[in-house]
Amino acid sequence: MGKYERIKNLREDKDLTQKQLADILFMQLTQYRRYETGERELPLELAITLSKFYNVPIDYIAGISDKINTSDTDLTAEENELLINYRKLCSQDKKKLVEISKIL
Repeated sequence: MGKYERIKNLREDKDLTQKQLADILFMQLTQYRRYETGERELPLELAITLSKFYNVPIDYIAGISDKINTSDTDLTAEENELLINYRKLCSQDKKKLVEISKIL
């Protein structure tokens, strides 16, 4: 996983474009894009803001932990892996997976 691929995945999970998120954060698109691609270091203040916006621990954004939220502590390693993989899917694939899980 790339340096800041997690913030990209979190953004895509919310079905936001880079431009939409840049507007929410009151910054230029090019500036946000550089953070997401790793061209610029993500400032601590912005990491905290994103952590609050996505409701995930800053450790997750920083790549220190794979736990997406504090309730993940109740999950097995396999369940946590499923959740991480689910969050990487596009919204259309997420809907398909939910429907498949209902059948199983």
